[in-house]
Amino acid sequence: MGGFIRDIPINLDRNIGFGVGLGYAYNNYYTNLFANETADGIEYTVLDKTVSYKRNKVDTHVLEVPLQFRWRTSTASTYKFWRVYAGMKLGYVLGSRSKFVSDDEKFSFKNNDIERFRYGVVLNFGYSTFNIHAYYALNALFKDGVVTVEGDPIEFVPLRLGIVFYIL
Repeated sequence: MGGFIRDIPINLDRNIGFGVGLGYAYNNYYTNLFANETADGIEYTVLDKTVSYKRNKVDTHVLEVPLQFRWRTSTASTYKFWRVYAGMKLGYVLGSRSKFVSDDEKFSFKNNDIERFRYGVVLNFGYSTFNIHAYYALNALFKDGVVTVEGDPIEFVPLRLGIVFYIL
């Protein structure tokens, strides 16, 4: 994941502002939801604990546009300061893939059941270079109407927690 955000201060102290940016994210969603490509489309089955596998995931490549309200304790000469940046992130999935790896088999395929337009809320807070990052998607990862072979809707909503490094 990487990108840049343009900071737009809105007061004379330059400690309150907005941020607009552009970024790229590569996301891996490890799950027990097995995706199998068939002639009729993609079938999804929830794997139980008796199935042995090394990896089962969906990955996405996303072009992202963050929009943030920014508050910080910085001054013109202080580079170490507290910050709270809150807002939303819009995204467009450029590509997605399902992959399964076990001791006996390994396969992957392009997954078109992923919702292309992504949006969610984001919060970054911390001190100096190291900051806590949280993102919660407001729409499901899979398109509406995607169900398991049992007929259960798949309502997988991503939550991402991590660390952000700010370089001034």
